[in-house]
Amino acid sequence: MARFLVTAGPTRESLDPVRFLSNRSSGKMGYSICNALVAAGHEVVLVSGPTSLVPPVGVDIVNVESALEMLAACHHVWGSCDALIAVAAVSDYRPAVSSEQKIKRVDDRLALELVANPDIVKELAAQKGQRLVVGFALESVNGEQYARNKMQSKNLDYICLNSPAAQGADKSQLEVLSKGDSHSIGYCDKSVLATELVAFILKNSNV
Repeated sequence: MARFLVTAGPTRESLDPVRFLSNRSSGKMGYSICNALVAAGHEVVLVSGPTSLVPPVGVDIVNVESALEMLAACHHVWGSCDALIAVAAVSDYRPAVSSEQKIKRVDDRLALELVANPDIVKELAAQKGQRLVVGFALESVNGEQYARNKMQSKNLDYICLNSPAAQGADKSQLEVLSKGDSHSIGYCDKSVLATELVAFILKNSNV
């Protein structure tokens, strides 16, 4: 039995007390992967951004909002885990300043300064040693090229490529890329997709 760290859902980056920057991720894929791992007999720690989903049964869950909160939560548990499956759609940028008061409309234009968020999976993979790290890549063009570049630059063992159509959908498909190889799964319900992905990873890794 192995102990997996899974990240899921979007992050929210606060603009003011009532507004935030985020994305269309529902968290369904990450939560389905947690269920598949538990069904396969493994321990799971889920670090989840905001979703409307029912928490997976048998999983230790840590709820977060921002990318910085997600990174801190992951660092806290990563040392006790054997593998990471990073599914979360983490915001690449956050506002340079978050207003403590609601931002009022005063003009026809408003400029926002954004700063880069940390690359969570890259930071964790840099500390992996012999542990397994699986990432996800959502691309709209040149998907395999960009995904393979990410896999190499972030020191990942596998990267799962999907498209913008996967966001919020009940069904999807994945291209699971490893060094010099690829494996297609789907089009199917995300619960089935997750079960097949977990089975493939467990079969082809030393976890």
